[in-house]
Amino acid sequence: MILSGSEIKNRIGKDIIIEPFVESRLNPNSYNLCLHKEILMCADKELDMKLPMNLQKIIIPPEGYVMEPFKLYLARTVEYTETKTCAPMIEGRSSMGRMGLFTHVTAGFGDVGFKGYWTLEMFCMVPIRIYSGIEIVQTYYHEVCGENTIKYIGKYQNNSSVQASKLYEDFLCEETD
Repeated sequence: MILSGSEIKNRIGKDIIIEPFVESRLNPNSYNLCLHKEILMCADKELDMKLPMNLQKIIIPPEGYVMEPFKLYLARTVEYTETKTCAPMIEGRSSMGRMGLFTHVTAGFGDVGFKGYWTLEMFCMVPIRIYSGIEIVQTYYHEVCGENTIKYIGKYQNNSSVQASKLYEDFLCEETD
């Protein structure tokens, strides 16, 4: 079951944290999150899952920044979010999709207990000028059925900035012959 906007508002400060919370960003069953001014652009021509990514830091100026088509950009939300009993999710706003801007490639699902800023994996079909502070994605919450006995301790927990892929850490656990 997805929480209604009024239920999200009722739970703010209790089992849902959104900081800062601006009531005008509340929708019938979601809440709009804004784009932070810092983005990272993938500088690699080829990515290797076993290696950290080579990223270029970009600060979006007041006049905006033009994203180039088919380049990978990582960004984060302005808002810090936290959930205690609900599974959070994000989706791109339809206004962004209609401009050919994809705001998250695959990471729209969060775990109960997630604490931090949402990292957005963005790319565009045509050059597009983006601005910090724009309401770029919406978060919504699912009720979780059953007892939650597994504590979320993922590698992106308690983040404070844009998070590059940490997939390479998974290879550190491989057995060697």
